[in-house]
Amino acid sequence: MTLQIEGYGLNIDQLAAVARDGVKVEFSAVAKERMNASAAFLMKLVEKDIAIYGVTTGIGEFARIRISPEQGAELQRRIIYSHAAGVGDPFALENVRGAMLLRANTLSRGNSGVRLKTAQMLLDMLNKGVTPVVYEKGSLGVSGDLSPLSQLAVVALGEGEAFFEGVRMPGGKALEKAGLKPIDLTYKEGLGLINGSQMSTAGAALILFDARNLLKNSFIAAAMTIDALKGVQTAYDARLHAVRPFNGQNVVAGHLRKLMANSEVIKEGSAKVQDGYSMRCTPQVQGPSVDCWRYVHEQVVTEMNSTCDNPLFFTEEEVYLAGGNFHSQNIALAIDFLAMAMAEIADLSERHTNRLMNPALSSLPDFLVKGEGLNSGLMVAQYTAAALVSENKVLAHPAVVDSISVSADQEDHVAMTPISVRKCAEILRNVGNVLAIEIMSAAQAFDFRLPLVPGEGSRIAYKKVREVVPHLVDDRVLYPDIEAIAKLVKSGAIVTAVEAELGELGFDRKG
Repeated sequence: MTLQIEGYGLNIDQLAAVARDGVKVEFSAVAKERMNASAAFLMKLVEKDIAIYGVTTGIGEFARIRISPEQGAELQRRIIYSHAAGVGDPFALENVRGAMLLRANTLSRGNSGVRLKTAQMLLDMLNKGVTPVVYEKGSLGVSGDLSPLSQLAVVALGEGEAFFEGVRMPGGKALEKAGLKPIDLTYKEGLGLINGSQMSTAGAALILFDARNLLKNSFIAAAMTIDALKGVQTAYDARLHAVRPFNGQNVVAGHLRKLMANSEVIKEGSAKVQDGYSMRCTPQVQGPSVDCWRYVHEQVVTEMNSTCDNPLFFTEEEVYLAGGNFHSQNIALAIDFLAMAMAEIADLSERHTNRLMNPALSSLPDFLVKGEGLNSGLMVAQYTAAALVSENKVLAHPAVVDSISVSADQEDHVAMTPISVRKCAEILRNVGNVLAIEIMSAAQAFDFRLPLVPGEGSRIAYKKVREVVPHLVDDRVLYPDIEAIAKLVKSGAIVTAVEAELGELGFDRKG
């Protein structure tokens, strides 16, 4: 399978397939025509000796200084050199591959003045497995992700470092092994390769892909807990939620009803009139996170299919315009919002686990184990969940509200988008483990409800858990159990099993 791109219609599933699964990419015929026309128009402007930012002038505060046509190519190379100033650990290869795809996608729109053969280098590197070494820290999220994208671009010049076939090596050597030759730059092309939000946006897109899976897992985990605790079902009645018609709330309530359907545990009933908030209000807590995901998805996909550099060239009108489409405030705000929304998913999950552990709230054995005193059961698994939730509260502090002026006050408002993305990715790792602990605890609780059978979705999830982790009879080392279930959560194995029988746990209210 080969993905064809032309600057429009790229989605997060396609990006994940390229970034993680190695799907090949090519430009459409229309995209090739656009890029050729854009590059030709740029050359026409250069020949007229027009002052064009970053083409016949310096960049940033140096925009006031004219560059001769003879210096144009050298300027582009030096732009990349001087901006490759990142520090920290290397990005995961999937993030870099995602950024390469997005940079090629924005160039394919034909507003950047970059030649087809230069843009093609990004796809050739993707398709042949040359992945630049790019450091995580150094971008402010404006003027593009300049530092990381420069580290990416410098490999296309035959310099820097790259991974090829699992080995880190000089960039030129990686290109040679892949059968590729370094590119020569011309006007605007250095700037055209680095001026945009693609590193941050690629990370944001992968976060959205993973967050969707975690949200579905959270519906299943919550249903298992409510089921095991004989939750009062009136709280999930469709009529109750219809009179408060938020999409996410109604989606979650609908999925909980489906997942808990035909539960013998719930049918046995209890003396409760209503449950505590963490159970009763699950749709009202998880639902806003679903609505947040939908909003962030719109923002990220729009950015994925936008022209984000400066200046821009409009060939049909024969106009060039300088502006600020590289400013990624939209992604920073959206991902900071998602960070809070996903932190709340873990917050609720830990409270569910707490209710399963406490015999006063559950009517189950203390910490879900018999032989109390000698056995501690799942007590400290909840400690771990609590620690992760507490860490998320720190990580959820927004990065976008900070701004430090740079470039002699030419660039005097910045978004700090890469920090937002990096923090949100760490929150998602914590959320996956917190949900794994809830799912493990709920499965243990079901064992004490035997021979009663849990609901339709709870039963399927329970079966998947018991394929990798047995019932806890006496204390044993717990971290392998948590890790095993966390792998099921991360891989989507539980979600896949449930959806195969019950249908998609989608985010549309029709679901």
